Amino acid sequence: MTEAILLSLAGLVGLALGGELLVRGAVGIAQKLGVSTLFTGLVIVGFATSMPEMVASVQAALDGAPGIAWGNIVGSNLANTLLILGVSALVMPIALIGTGRRDAVIALAATLLLWALALSGFGAVWIGAALLVLIVVYIVWRYRHPGGAQLEEEGDEAPSNGWLASGLFVIGLAVLVAGGNALVTGAIGLATIFRVPETVIGLTVVAVGTSLPELAASIAAALRGKSGLAIGNVVGSNIYNILLIGGATMSIAPFALPSELAGIQMALLTGSALVLLGLLWFAKEIGRALGAVLVLAFVGNVVLVFADSPDPVEEEMGIERAVDEANGPAGDG
Repeated sequence: MTEAILLSLAGLVGLALGGELLVRGAVGIAQKLGVSTLFTGLVIVGFATSMPEMVASVQAALDGAPGIAWGNIVGSNLANTLLILGVSALVMPIALIGTGRRDAVIALAATLLLWALALSGFGAVWIGAALLVLIVVYIVWRYRHPGGAQLEEEGDEAPSNGWLASGLFVIGLAVLVAGGNALVTGAIGLATIFRVPETVIGLTVVAVGTSLPELAASIAAALRGKSGLAIGNVVGSNIYNILLIGGATMSIAPFALPSELAGIQMALLTGSALVLLGLLWFAKEIGRALGAVLVLAFVGNVVLVFADSPDPVEEEMGIERAVDEANGPAGDG
């Protein structure tokens, strides 16, 4: 058990450190290329901060643990909307300046698509490829139609040298791969030791761990009054998690989504996407009171996830009873 815990902790540290390096390198590359700040915030930073989820989910799928892979995607989006925005608003109220409305609509549509896949109980390589095509279409559309409002970006933290920015990006990606591998290995070990379903581990431990870069980026943006960046980071990451990470995961390992996700978790995820869309369209800010409500909602869901997970002892006894009942008539005959 000690080894599994240490691997999980080392993986979390690796994801946090790798994510930070990757974000700085990505922003530096974007600035060197001269793309808009909106494109940088929603696309470049959203892509960079989603790499921990990408690595962890793909690694879990390759290791034959689809519950962790898809649970991580759903749990990370819940963490983005409820935990990250909530904590950021507790640190500093987030002003909503009209940025990200169209992207929130796309995030909601992607969430509904994911729910449909979960209900279908079907997985295939072509579905993964279709999701990847959709994320490419989104990036191209975002580049060509940046919109009127632009995200404010702190440029002093990103390296101005192109080679240094590229180096940070590559090193960050390498650290992410190592951290993701360690976290998934440790998470599978913990799930085996404590006999907790893999989907539960994916929805909680892995999801929160892979969301650390988004948390750090959004808190830093909130402290600097960069509300647009905080919102854009979350919305962009939610889109990437479903289309890019979900697409890559299903393309590499075409497993159907776990049935446990098709019910209350997807309903809650869709509800959180609707809440975010409503806030961006109708609210002026996410204050501390609302931030506290969002955090409490996330904590409540974590409690619900563990409460709804089957008791391993009762489940095993139920299986044994079913076997005995099935063998009973044969033995009597």
